[in-house]
Formats: sequence, structure tokens, C-alpha cells
Amino acid sequence: MPPLGRTPIAALIRLALQEDAAFVDVTSRSVLPSAVRIRARIIAKSNGVIAGALYAAQVFRTLDPTIRCHLAHRDGQAIAAGQTILTVDGRACSIFAAERTALNLLGHLSGIATLTRAYIDRVRGTRCAMFDTRKTLPGLRDVQKYAVRMGGGQNHRRDLREAILIKTNHLRALQRGKGLRVTGDGTLQLAVAQAKRLKPKRLVEIEVTDVEQFQQALSAQPDIILLDNWRLADIRRAVRLRNSSPHTPHPTPSLEVSGGVTLANVRAIASTGVDRISVGRLTHSAPALDVSLQVT
Repeated sequence: MPPLGRTPIAALIRLALQEDAAFVDVTSRSVLPSAVRIRARIIAKSNGVIAGALYAAQVFRTLDPTIRCHLAHRDGQAIAAGQTILTVDGRACSIFAAERTALNLLGHLSGIATLTRAYIDRVRGTRCAMFDTRKTLPGLRDVQKYAVRMGGGQNHRRDLREAILIKTNHLRALQRGKGLRVTGDGTLQLAVAQAKRLKPKRLVEIEVTDVEQFQQALSAQPDIILLDNWRLADIRRAVRLRNSSPHTPHPTPSLEVSGGVTLANVRAIASTGVDRISVGRLTHSAPALDVSLQVT
């Protein structure tokens, strides 16, 4: 199975099956003799990119280890409407009991991969990489981030332990926190310096809100500077400053854009020369790929 960081996929699948009461499907048990066997296929009903096919197969085998599954398309592959993703062969009661859980997981993850691929296609030919964020469903972060990778995107920090991201609220807390005496002009530099000193092996990123703060960030020498909800003209100016300033450290910090990024404007943003674009909607708003199980 594809690696999933710290989330055990077997536990996730079992929890999902229990949530659906798949082990006590009263409909199938009432209508079908237990000995009835069928062969079925899961098809895509629209064009997209597959993610989670192996997980869907594991859903069926978790409910009934005697079910045989065959992958017609693998994760990361493009698929056209009408094509088969997976075939299953086994007891009808078991297949129908696991069907909805398998389709939910496969459709959701394939939807993420499909949307990610659409963003990747928009920025193709630029130097910019597409990243996800931590805007994920509780308990599903690892599988959602896996789906982003299957679409060609890259993963931002997985969790709060993996990297340091100093945001505007952190700086405000430094300025206004009870018992602190930090001047506004020195807050950003202090935050970056302290993060690098206390966690020297962690990547350090800082969010800035305007060009003045951006220039302060350049001198503070973080690994990444995040331009959150910036206008296109200001993004271009930041790139020029980063590339031309005699005070810019070497290696130069990467520039990341986030906030308000859509399929309509992502190429214009990528063409400014920034290094990274992070998009929360890859995981929190991707429409599911329409998939269906059909008895053959």
C-alpha cells in the first residue's frame, strides 16, 4: 500500500466500514442468499486522475478477505469517462456492503488528484511548484495529501511539528502579549532569529502582509517568505526585490503565494517568478470524481 505517514490506513478503513454498519448490511442480507457471487467493476463517470484505487480494493478485502480485486488503472493515471478503475469478484452481499465506503474514498481522493492536476497543467512551463495546505478533514490528512501527490502536487508541512510557519497572529502576539516588551520594528526579526536558534534543523517560513514587512523578512533570512493574499503587482515587486537586493542572503529565500488562488489566476501568479503556490482548496473544496459500481 502507498505510504501514509502516521495514519494507519487499515484503521481508517475499518472505522469507515463500522461507521456505515457495513458488517451488518440488512438490505443485502434480507434480499440475497449468502452464496450468490457476482463480478462488478468500478468505473469513472467523468474524466479525471485516479487516487485511492488500492485503498478502495482494501476496503472490499477488509470486509471480506475472499473478494478478489484487480486494478485496471493505478493511482496517478489519467482516466476517461466510462473506463474501468477496478474490478471485484466475490460474494454479492460483501461487495454491496463495502461498495459505498470504497466509492466514497476513491471518489474523494480522485477528486483531489484531478483538481491538483488541473492546477499543475495551468502552471506548466513556469518554475513554480504547487503545494497543498493543512486545510484537511480531521483524520484524513495523510490520504488527502497522498492524493495531492498523485495529482502532481507537493505537500506543505504535514503538521505543526514538521516545520515553522510564523504567521501574522504570532507577530501580533509577540507585540501585544502580556508581559512582553517588543517594538513593532523588531518583532519579525526577533521571531525568525528565535525560531532558527531554538529549532535549527526546522525549515522556517514567515508570512508578510506588505512590501515594507517583506523587506524586513529578507534581512531576517528565513527559508521561505509567504505572500498571503497579495495583489499581482505587489507580488512582482517582491520578486524583483528578492532577486536584486544587495542585502538578500544567499541562498535566497523561496517566495510562496497563498490566498485567493484560482484556476483562472494561478498561471499569472506563477509567471511572476515566485517559487511556490499553496492552495487550500486542493483538499478542502475539491469536488469528488464521479465513480460508480456496476454489476457485469
